[in-house]
Amino acid sequence: MSVGAQLSVTDLRRAARHPVDYPVIAEHHERGDLKLHISNISAHGFMVDDASGLARGDRVIIRLPHIGRIEAYCIWTRDDRAGFQFERIIRVDDFVPMIDELQPNPRLRRRR
Repeated sequence: MSVGAQLSVTDLRRAARHPVDYPVIAEHHERGDLKLHISNISAHGFMVDDASGLARGDRVIIRLPHIGRIEAYCIWTRDDRAGFQFERIIRVDDFVPMIDELQPNPRLRRRR
C-alpha cells in the first residue's frame, strides 16, 4: 500500500502568480509547526523561498486571510524553494480580497 500524497500534478504554470511577502506558520504532520515565507501565490498554489527540509509530497496546512485554513501538498523543490498545490482551487470571490490584503501595493497586483 502506498503512503503519502497522491498528487495530480497538472501543468498549472500558466496560472497568474501574484508576488507577495507573507510569512506563515505551517502545520506539518511530522515536523510540527514550520515558519515559511510565501513569495508568490495563485488560486492553485504558492511558492515558498525558505523550504529547507521539505520534500515532494509533504503536506502542510496554512492559514490565509479570507480563506482560513487550507491544506497544500509540495509538488516540487529546488534549492531553498518549494512549490505547493492547494487541496482545492480558491474561488475568485475569495482570492481577490485575499490578494488585496497580501499585496497592498496596487502597482504589484495583476490587472483584473
